Amino acid sequence: MNTSTPSSVSTDELSEHVTITPSILYFGTPVVLLSTENENGSFNLAPMSSAWALGHVIVLGLGAEGQTAHNLRSRHDLVVNLPAPAQWPAVERLAPLTGRTPVPVDKRASFRFEPDKFAAAGLRPQPSELVRPPRVAECPMQLEARVARSQPDTSGEFVIVEAHVLKVHADPRIVLTGSQHVDPAAWSPLIYNFRHYFGLGPELGRSFRSQTA
Repeated sequence: MNTSTPSSVSTDELSEHVTITPSILYFGTPVVLLSTENENGSFNLAPMSSAWALGHVIVLGLGAEGQTAHNLRSRHDLVVNLPAPAQWPAVERLAPLTGRTPVPVDKRASFRFEPDKFAAAGLRPQPSELVRPPRVAECPMQLEARVARSQPDTSGEFVIVEAHVLKVHADPRIVLTGSQHVDPAAWSPLIYNFRHYFGLGPELGRSFRSQTA
């Protein structure tokens, strides 16, 4: 058994853990803005923070009753837009809005219907190349994608979506010159940490599998 302690924490500083029951488990995940197509051909834009990647597959956790999940059941194109930390106010402007009308019963106390999410957030749509929903022009990274599989989670409250990334667009300022690599020293995602917004701190080290210096 490994009995060593982190170098930044001395044995004297360690204390017993306490058992807690948090209402949510957003323990530091990236914020994304999902653009999808509505039934009438307009576009929805929704913030979410349950997204992660497996190679070139993006896994998304969506509320089952939301407009994004509704759209993706029959229209499989989407764009996964990743905002920078400074764009958190735009994300928060979207947070109390829904593209679903009538507003689902469980959202009526806190959400209101908004048909033009881009304008409400102060963001600009940018045409995509391979999918119908637009990209968010201000986001430093945009992933055009298409749903490959969608299924309910075990609670029935959420939908788990797996989407293949078809094309990646990146601000040249976050790309290592002459390469296909994102510069991790230049790119900082917006992080949702227990319902508070954060950026990344200083680099601590790199994985042995890293392909960038």
